[in-house]
Amino acid sequence: MSQEAIKPSPGSADSKYRAIIEWLATASGRTGCGDADQLLRQVSMLRDAAIPAGQRIRLLDLLFEQAERIVLAQLPLLLDVTLPVSRKIRHRVGVIQEFLGVLIQEYSGTLSGLFDPQTATPVRPPQETLGRIMTCIAWHIRISHLVASPNAAGIWQQLHAAYRSSRRLGLAETPGPDGQPTIQQSYLRVLLAAIAQPASFCSSELEFITAYIASCARPVDILENPPQDRTGVFWIALDSDYPAQALARRAPPADTFALYFACDIVARDTRQHLAALAKGAPASSLGLPDFADKPAGRGVLRRLSLLWGKPATRKFQRRRQSYRVNLCAGLEQLWQLMRHPETEGPLSEWMVTNESPDGYSLMHMSGETSHLRVGDIVAVRPMGEHVGEPAQNWHVGIVRWAISENPEHIELGMQQLAAGAIAAQIIRPVELEAGKLSALILPEMPPLRSGQALVAPTGQLGEQDTRLIVLVERENVEIHEVRPTALTEQTSSIEVFSVEPDGSGGQS
Repeated sequence: MSQEAIKPSPGSADSKYRAIIEWLATASGRTGCGDADQLLRQVSMLRDAAIPAGQRIRLLDLLFEQAERIVLAQLPLLLDVTLPVSRKIRHRVGVIQEFLGVLIQEYSGTLSGLFDPQTATPVRPPQETLGRIMTCIAWHIRISHLVASPNAAGIWQQLHAAYRSSRRLGLAETPGPDGQPTIQQSYLRVLLAAIAQPASFCSSELEFITAYIASCARPVDILENPPQDRTGVFWIALDSDYPAQALARRAPPADTFALYFACDIVARDTRQHLAALAKGAPASSLGLPDFADKPAGRGVLRRLSLLWGKPATRKFQRRRQSYRVNLCAGLEQLWQLMRHPETEGPLSEWMVTNESPDGYSLMHMSGETSHLRVGDIVAVRPMGEHVGEPAQNWHVGIVRWAISENPEHIELGMQQLAAGAIAAQIIRPVELEAGKLSALILPEMPPLRSGQALVAPTGQLGEQDTRLIVLVERENVEIHEVRPTALTEQTSSIEVFSVEPDGSGGQS
């Protein structure tokens, strides 16, 4: 951020007050990138001005309203960002998060006198101030999730501090004005989104999660002791700069005062929504966002039910590494690579930073990455392996998470699905006129998977496809009949089905 953009205007507090009011009069309705820069200048001017409390709060509220217009206009523009996030978008995001940070600090400052017994009656009800602090923090964290960036240092401490203040003031569970959520509900919505591992979802899925939590997640109790006979228990350390932690993965340190909440009932509701959708109920009839009607939406609900209700523990120890691999991304690109291994397609170069039997952490070194998506299928092969050697040298997996701290940096996590793949074409007997569908056949991979799997584009295969004809071109054309037995993965990009032979076997 340039120093010129945030340099406060000279002059008295009265002149700064008038300058901000005049700017607000001309800025109404404007939501462009330049307006975000101007808003940052105004909130910075307010921060550095000795303006009386009443006038300060009035200006804060007016600036908050302008911030709300800008944030709500800019959020949809972040749904199609590619990795790494460009300098232009990162600058825009930085400006927005900076003015949100100033608003959070200024609103928090107006609360400081509430805990002083010598303080007179507050200028405005503290619940309204706490609600706006929660809203600004929620936007700040949500933007970081959408651009696959780590949360800003201190942002979780600010969220916990706002919630702690609401508890001390006895306002945590007081209904908000005009039907708005309570402070505790707002707090829990941010926590539920964070424990859903936002780095493992693409932007459209993240927006669905935000909408689903706001409209469908029932209130959750926050307790001072871990609930007994419950699953999906998480804990919060209010003095920390971290979101909630799963109790199944890690217990709070002995000297830490922790609060607890259980998500098993929220997870159960999610499973019930998923079951109703599977029976043909439209999302609107269940009060769900429209995205739930899509296969990707159902895939998100399936994952949420596990992330909230049965948070997984790590199965294998990670081993630090530092060797380079080529990476091929996308189902169509992988299909071409497995079908024609002698032809090198679009590859990028990555460094393996750690690995375990079920996956890798990778850091980007060179090559195109704009086609990479969380939830898409990829394959990696150690560099030095010669192009044209057997396709089994390629390890196939799903991009589970991605982080981009700056325009030159991407890290991703890959969950391994198989040590190789076979390019195949699928014929659906129930819909022969649809033609052939490109897919990958994954061999078994004990102990991670005991049978074969089939990878197809999302939404192309349905419950009616109880039998599939698989064509594999090698020296001869092989024909197999398989039966899908379970849908094991479902993302916005691909679906993975476990399959088993159906009929008498292969022909050639």
